[in-house]
Amino acid sequence: YIMKEENGKVNQSKKVDRQKNVDQPKKVNQPNKVDQPKKGRNETLRQSVMFTLLSLSAGLVETGSFVVLDLTSLPYGWAHGISVTLSVLWNFTLNRRYTFKSANNVPIAMLKVALFYVFFIPITAYLGQMASSAGINDFVIKAVTMLLNFIGEFLWWKFVVFYGSENTNSLAKKK
Repeated sequence: YIMKEENGKVNQSKKVDRQKNVDQPKKVNQPNKVDQPKKGRNETLRQSVMFTLLSLSAGLVETGSFVVLDLTSLPYGWAHGISVTLSVLWNFTLNRRYTFKSANNVPIAMLKVALFYVFFIPITAYLGQMASSAGINDFVIKAVTMLLNFIGEFLWWKFVVFYGSENTNSLAKKK
């Protein structure tokens, strides 16, 4: 015990051995949880709805460009790759700003997006070309591919591309 004198009074307190408490985290005063808005599930739900709506517009870009390219003599794989690329650029721009409200580094974020598509586009182009050669309608193949892209893209963007940078842009700061 240590004896301390404060304001003319002697107080006893336990001596704290700082060496033994090195691994213990410091207590941080946190605001009352009741005062904080629930962001977890509500934010993910908001992002899911917003991503879906903006992805529908990207789907129009992809479908429209695919229809135009299908009128040419391009093989399915090329038409697919070009239409997906146009759609991704559109979707990335809108979802970065409005869905994930991210102020992260654009080139790094685009590299992460490209990493997803380095695998997705060739695999789906190859499988789509096989299906097309087998007589399956190109638009049926495209619909299935777009659904797979929608699900994979949301998960990749939420948990890889924008992870840790959500709600950091000027739109998020206005609230």
